[in-house]
Amino acid sequence: MSRMKIIFMGTPKFAEWALGALIDGPHQVIAAYSQPPRPAGRGHKITPSPVQQLAEKFDIPVFTPTSLKKPEAQEEFKNLNADIAVVAAYGLILPKAILDAPRLGCINIHASALPRWRGAAPIQRAILSGDQETGITFMQMDEGLDTGKMLKTYRTVIHETMTAEELQGTLAKIGAREINKVISDLNEGRIMPMPQDEKDVTYAEKLRKEEGQVDWKSDAHHIGRMVRALNPWPGVYFDIGEDRIKILKAELLEETGPAGKI
Repeated sequence: MSRMKIIFMGTPKFAEWALGALIDGPHQVIAAYSQPPRPAGRGHKITPSPVQQLAEKFDIPVFTPTSLKKPEAQEEFKNLNADIAVVAAYGLILPKAILDAPRLGCINIHASALPRWRGAAPIQRAILSGDQETGITFMQMDEGLDTGKMLKTYRTVIHETMTAEELQGTLAKIGAREINKVISDLNEGRIMPMPQDEKDVTYAEKLRKEEGQVDWKSDAHHIGRMVRALNPWPGVYFDIGEDRIKILKAELLEETGPAGKI
């Protein structure tokens, strides 16, 4: 098996798992791309992303451009001469010049069983919709929004009490467990990319802050899914007078009563 040169592109903890697996794997991570350091925590201290912190720990060069549309950023990327780029929750759009630069193109670790839940919030939308399963899809990236050909899908159950944070952890571990095999199989010609079935497409719209407000006339099951899907962000809440009450955990009961009664 030939040793590939990999560019990794990701930002949050979800992506950190995959980067760690690639660092421990048989190939060479030659560079990491991540969102620029941003204010974090109570002190709003400027903090590098989890991906940047892990890459720097292993002396991997880190690039944090605010855009990849500028010719100089594209030239810099191309000059790395990578065999493949692996993308996971990066947060920037990749122009065609970036997608075409590596020998095997760019592959994405997407947190759903595509073509269901293309888009920004697949984990939360799957829970909100009451889906019983989801997965990780390794996908060859094109210029569309999660529209590329699928390389491999690994499915997992969404348990009834599972929060978005817990499901994200499960999916991150699946992505990390399988990424080295997927890119090796792609390099050796053992994977046949498959087009997505357009009739099964659903879109996972970006979460909005106001989605966290409870309507007590909603079905109890829906409110329970909200509490699991929207923590830690945007959080689920309701107002009593001037007080805002945040709901961190909820449990469905057999008893029935008037909506909103405590």
